[in-house]
Amino acid sequence: MHASDHELRCDIQQQSPIPIQANFSCKKGELLAVVGPSGGGKTTLLRMIAGLSKPQSGEITCGDQTWFDKQMCLSPQARHIGYMPQHFGLFPHLSALDNVMAGLDHLPKPQRRIKALEWLEKVNLQGFPERLPANLSGGQRQRVALARALAREPNILLLDEPFSAVDRETRERLYIELARLKSQLSIPVVMVTHDINEALLLADRMILISQGKMLQQGKPFDVLSHPHNEAVARQMGLRNIFDGEVIAIEAENNLVRLQFGEHVIVSDSLPQCEIGQTVRWVIPNQGVRFNSITRGRLCRSINKIDVTIESLLTMGETVRVIASMQGVRHHLNTEIPSHLAAKLALRVGLRTTVALKSNQVHLLVDNLTD
Repeated sequence: MHASDHELRCDIQQQSPIPIQANFSCKKGELLAVVGPSGGGKTTLLRMIAGLSKPQSGEITCGDQTWFDKQMCLSPQARHIGYMPQHFGLFPHLSALDNVMAGLDHLPKPQRRIKALEWLEKVNLQGFPERLPANLSGGQRQRVALARALAREPNILLLDEPFSAVDRETRERLYIELARLKSQLSIPVVMVTHDINEALLLADRMILISQGKMLQQGKPFDVLSHPHNEAVARQMGLRNIFDGEVIAIEAENNLVRLQFGEHVIVSDSLPQCEIGQTVRWVIPNQGVRFNSITRGRLCRSINKIDVTIESLLTMGETVRVIASMQGVRHHLNTEIPSHLAAKLALRVGLRTTVALKSNQVHLLVDNLTD
């Protein structure tokens, strides 16, 4: 088989009942996360890839096989899909083993059992073949569903909010497991989620979707550090979005200088902008540094900002810090590890200095486009 043989390509449009406009591809061995708010069209898109819903127009292909175009729409069986619905869709009256075997009706009976046991072992469930779903934990049920989806040796694996039905601790373990499994699967994996962190942890590429429209696609970290516009920035959970006035453009150094309150800050992003223009800019959490200054280690690429701590909220291992800046209406929101907050003796009312890394100060200039 050629490398592109299993590539999923999807270019579909529809106006109603739920508007969808999507154009993307997913290679084998790649995990593509489709991220967006509830009701944004993510599950509809997944169902269209699976063949459970039919788009109004466009085409979907996998390798050299056409799954959907204006002439035809293959059934889910003909597409040979591995599909894991949000609440796993297991048969309650069948044991774990029988649930996995239920997906293998294309094999002769004796082979089904061998194959199902093999897959239960691959998802670390070798000890529980006879248990009913009701006697399995959420994480174990999820693994049975995954084994069932994969035992069919599908052309593609589709996961609908795969971690929403399990608690946080289980989720962390399952992330590690899915990452390990993914490296062994040579098929495209498409995962729908509303959780940006899940995409950052697991996905090779992501699509941000809102009201059925694709806002941006790319590597999760690239989308996080270079959002196209404010809608993307907000959907990525970025809270530090500010106005600044362009006061200098140094094209040769690829720098823009902004007046920001009483400070001048430098950005390494150089979009089309003019001196005197007010622009929106954004910085992700990892671009805001508390400790680099106290240690006196300031490199050229750092903007110093004087701040006053307005509130501190400890959330387990991290502290959420809200700080005000001179001459700026909006607050700076950031999270730092609890041990660092203790070491810096942060307290409400403290005046201190933070550093904003210039390569993370990203100007949002295409806010005018829709």
